[in-house]
Formats: sequence, structure tokens, C-alpha cells
Amino acid sequence: QAHLVESGGGLVQPGESLRLSCTVSGFTLRLYPIGWFRQAPGKEREGVSCISNTGQNTYLPESVKGRFTISRDNAQSTVYLQIDSLKPEDTAVYYCAAMQHIFGDCSGDALRYDAWGKGTQVTVAS
Repeated sequence: QAHLVESGGGLVQPGESLRLSCTVSGFTLRLYPIGWFRQAPGKEREGVSCISNTGQNTYLPESVKGRFTISRDNAQSTVYLQIDSLKPEDTAVYYCAAMQHIFGDCSGDALRYDAWGKGTQVTVAS
């Protein structure tokens, strides 16, 4: 079965940076777009990034554009999310997910993903 495991979260001060990792197994990473989502208590799940199967196309919503960078290393079966200039409003559980269909167009719509990790907590506070 498909398995995705996030890591790299933690407690950081505003303005600091984190690099989250999503390591996958059970499927061929290079075939699938991978998305990152976040969800905080009382808030809806929000798509924050996506990277296409080739790594040539990415998705970043306006809320995180300029601070979040997504990349992938298919040989290492890992997708990364670099988060710079962290703000308190970035506090959330961050999830990675694989899209339902191979070679799909990158999307921030959670309904297009069918394999999810369990998340890693990012807390930004002074």
C-alpha cells in the first residue's frame, strides 16, 4: 500500500525557517504529483503547494507564495517543503499527499488526492 511519512516539523520562532520532508513508499514517486496541505484547529484544510511528477510544474496559493518552496527528489523518494519567514498563522499540521492519477495536473484540491501521510506539526510562536 502507498505510505507517506512527513517529518521536519517543530516549534520555531517567527521569522525562522523549516524544511519539511515527505518520504514515500509503496508506489513510484516519479509518476505522481505530490501536494502539501495544512490544517489548524477550527480551520479548513488548505492546499499550500503541489509539484508535478516531473518537478517542472508547481502550485502555490497566494497565502504562501514567496515563502514556501516545493521540490522533489524522485531517486530518494522524497518531496520537500521549504518554509521561510514563518509566521504564527503558519501554525498547523502539515500533510503530504499523492494525487489519484499519474501525470495529473498539479492542484490544491484535496479531493484529487487519495493517499495521505499522518502529518507533522509546525508551531510558530514567540
